[in-house]
Amino acid sequence: MNRIQPMVFTPSNNQTKITPHEAQTKFKTALKDAMNQVNEAQNASSKATEKLVNGNINDLHEVMIIGQKASISLQATVEIRNKVVEAYQEVMRMQV
Repeated sequence: MNRIQPMVFTPSNNQTKITPHEAQTKFKTALKDAMNQVNEAQNASSKATEKLVNGNINDLHEVMIIGQKASISLQATVEIRNKVVEAYQEVMRMQV
């Protein structure tokens, strides 16, 4: 199972400035990759649970760990979405 890798931005003086389009593309790609990782974790949890029910896996602990990892990644994704929506609403309330 793939682990979710944190995004680290380390600006340096040698970096060239990127255009808004490039920034948007990078953000979109990073968001899509993160959502795919959460989806993969959910699918792995479902498959492990199904295998446990069918008797193909005897290790309940491993199935529970996979399920908890998927649950935590989904909860983190929902919280991040909530913060983004909250930030968007705050920007929209700003007077120009």
